[in-house]
Amino acid sequence: MLYLMVVLIIVLDQISKFAAVKYLKGKSPYVIVENFFQLCYVENFGAAFGILQNRKVFFILITSVVILSIVFFLVKYSHSINQYLKFGLIMLLGGAIGNFIDRIRLGYVVDFISFKLGKGYDFPVFNVADMFIVVGTILVMGLVLLNKYDS
Repeated sequence: MLYLMVVLIIVLDQISKFAAVKYLKGKSPYVIVENFFQLCYVENFGAAFGILQNRKVFFILITSVVILSIVFFLVKYSHSINQYLKFGLIMLLGGAIGNFIDRIRLGYVVDFISFKLGKGYDFPVFNVADMFIVVGTILVMGLVLLNKYDS
């Protein structure tokens, strides 16, 4: 059941990116809440917050290692970890694969969700896969730090 979630995360991510390309690419941002939330098309050739631009091979190698490590861990230790840790790892896995598909297929990751805090801070544009990666990472880190990961 949890592995079906990986597929659902990937499908949700890829469909949302397809829509971003179709409806946002080459157009002005679609403002949902003025000076707070908008949808805008961005091609991210780097990592989170646009760091390490144009390192496609590096990101493909690192992401491959991360994906294989998560799959190995889930297969080997699935019986001894709790459902929350599995859920966090599944979110990480689905998000990583979603962005991995973009890097292999396009050479960059499609980002389109943009938040601003007033007129002062413009949060980096992100996508659905990024949301799952961040939430999954927070969940896994919290469980590990609190020593609450075994079943």
